[in-house]
Parts: sequence; structure tokens; C-alpha cells
Amino acid sequence: MTVTLVLVIAMAVLFSCGVYLLLERSLTRMLLGFLLLGNALNLLLLTMSGAAGDPPIGKTADGITDPLPQAFALTAIVITFAVSAFLLALIHRSWRLSRADEVEVDEADVAIRTDRQDPADDDPELAEDDSPRRHDPKSPEDADDPHETTPHATAPHATAPHETESRPRT
Repeated sequence: MTVTLVLVIAMAVLFSCGVYLLLERSLTRMLLGFLLLGNALNLLLLTMSGAAGDPPIGKTADGITDPLPQAFALTAIVITFAVSAFLLALIHRSWRLSRADEVEVDEADVAIRTDRQDPADDDPELAEDDSPRRHDPKSPEDADDPHETTPHATAPHATAPHETESRPRT
């Protein structure tokens, strides 16, 4: 196996373990998952930068290396450290307040999720597709449709008797 293949396998294992730990309810495991993702990202930057000693521009090496992946890796390390410090402060504060390391289920989020029974509530296009087709005389496909039988032939100010009786009063 080549060095690049070993790095790719290690990167894939770190990414998968990091995502698995991020999906846990324990804040400490979330922090560990974030740290694993940060290390996997550094390996990704290292493997994508190419072979060591290759020039960024040109054909001869002359001892030139590309500084951009190194700058990206350093930036990723700093960002991972800062977010990890923030997460560690959140974990410490949560432990001091509730003596628990678990993320609790938010009852308001559960109520919102259970209230949404109809997918048409979220997407207005679905609501239009599910409704019966209405006649629009201005649209080109409804302008001269001889097979269309809708009550649009009546005067606009006249209403059918069944519409006025079945409509609830407000």
C-alpha cells in the first residue's frame, strides 16, 4: 500500500468515527467527534496537496513546496482549537448547572414536529398540486380548451345557491 492510500483510509475512518460521535447525545462525545473531524480534515488537506516537493507552478522541483495546503492546515488547526475550547466551556457550564452531560429533548421542537402532519403545509407548491385544477382564462393552456367544463360561464357577480348556504359565517 502506498502512503497516500494509508492516509485516505485513515481519513475515512476518522470522518466516519467523528460523524458517529457527533450524532450522540453526550456533549463530551460530541466534542471528541468534532476533534476527530478536525484531524480528518487536516489529513484531507495533506493528501490533496500532492506529493512533497512538487512545485505549485512549473515543471522543476528546485526544492519548492506549495505553501497553500500548509496554510489551510494551520487555519483548520486554529479553528478546531477555538471551537473545541468553546464546546468545552459549554460542556463545563452544562455540567455545573445540571450535573448532566446529555442533550435533552426540547419539548417545543417535538410539538412542532408532531403538529406538521400534512407535507402541503410546508411547501406551497404541493398544496397547489393537490388542489383541484381551477380555470384561469388568462393562462395560455386554458384560453381555448373546448373540453373544460367549469362553472366559469356564469357571471362573476352571481353565486350559486349551494355556495352561499354551505359557507360558514364568520
